Amino acid sequence: MFETLSDRLGKALEGLTSRGALKESDVEAAMRDVRVALLEADVALPVVKDFIGRVKKEAVGEKVLKSVTPGQQVVKIVHDELVAMLGAEEEEQKLRLLGEPPQALMMVGLQGSGKTTSTAKLARRLKEKDRKKVLMASLDVNRPAAQEQLKVLGEQIDVATLPIVKGQGPVDIAKRAMQAGRLSGYDVVILDTAGRLHVDEALMDEVAAVKAAANPSEIMLVVDAMTGQDAVNVAESFTKRIGLTGVLLTRVDGDARGGAALSMRQVTGCPIKFLGTGEKSEALEVFRADSIASRILGMGDIVSLVEKASETIEQEEAERIAKRMQKGQFDLDDMRKQLEQMRKMGGMEGLMGMLPGIGKMKKQLAAANIDEKMLKRQEAIIQSMTPKERGNPKMLHASRKLRIAAGSGTSVQEVNKVLKQHQQMAKMMKQFTKMGKKGGMPTLPGMGGGMPPGGLPPGFGGPR
Repeated sequence: MFETLSDRLGKALEGLTSRGALKESDVEAAMRDVRVALLEADVALPVVKDFIGRVKKEAVGEKVLKSVTPGQQVVKIVHDELVAMLGAEEEEQKLRLLGEPPQALMMVGLQGSGKTTSTAKLARRLKEKDRKKVLMASLDVNRPAAQEQLKVLGEQIDVATLPIVKGQGPVDIAKRAMQAGRLSGYDVVILDTAGRLHVDEALMDEVAAVKAAANPSEIMLVVDAMTGQDAVNVAESFTKRIGLTGVLLTRVDGDARGGAALSMRQVTGCPIKFLGTGEKSEALEVFRADSIASRILGMGDIVSLVEKASETIEQEEAERIAKRMQKGQFDLDDMRKQLEQMRKMGGMEGLMGMLPGIGKMKKQLAAANIDEKMLKRQEAIIQSMTPKERGNPKMLHASRKLRIAAGSGTSVQEVNKVLKQHQQMAKMMKQFTKMGKKGGMPTLPGMGGGMPPGGLPPGFGGPR
């Protein structure tokens, strides 16, 4: 979502970081470019003016201009102000679900914003991460099959949904859901309200009536990031009428310009709590202002990377592979596990977006047109081998390669590429082992340093 903005801000600030000394005019010129970048990203004009004013006030001070690294100081100020623009207090970011159960969580928003899918994502997160017993209830009696859709999603993620009673209105459904929650010992009841194509009195009256009936501890607005400033206007309307406690921004994996996220907090006073990053039920991220600011400025997001690694990597398997590597052993089964873990963590593109200082390399990778499906094809090739072949690749002669290519739907050339890649990885593992025994660290090609202390990072052979 922030890729274009990140590129523009990177170019605007690059001139400052490459200079040994700064003048006030240098900062002024850079801020003009930053202003244009933010406006083109569809950030609200008052928000841009306020942001530029705060940055300039800090950046042209004597402490910065006479600093040893003035350019870096300005980048830090821009980062801190982005965090302030996006952020909220830590307590505001958390879901307020304390008190006597069941606690009601009300999902509101316009039709087509992704409320029902987001309801299921949030329910899954509460069940798996917070160990809550969750009940979902659809209050949308207007949209055809809306209640059935939530029921199907509930079955997919193994979360209970309120039985459908034909002809019942939204307020009565909300009351029945809360009653069912009390009788069956649910911790959280998520109410998926109906939407409209635009904000109108009928929508607001219905939402206000449901709020009065359920007394929710959280009212979450679901808005589509692709709608830009309209998303902020919708949030402002809901905040004034019913009072929101948080925002869930959907479709942030698309090509939205990012202005909605940057304007939301300052215009509405309501914190963004979650980001919908895809269609799957697990594609939901906690919104962290400092992480988003770092991503925008090309500094990566190590916190999210580590969190994603801890969610997808099985500790026992990682430790098993790490022990084999220490012995200089690395067969095709080990390689398959590594490919599988990389794919689960979002593939090459997903990982690159979270690594610090990777902006220019991302462009090179994009230019190289790397096919993300390649990981699946490589896994298929290895899975088409017998256990003996995976343990001893030297036995793979021409006829075996033909059989593997046919079984995986690939070519002999692709099989050879996987085998060559395995040889290179196995050779590298042996180098790590030898250097580790000697007390030194090898340097990987194209990188300034060697292997980090403690071995390989999670997901690449090292334990969590």
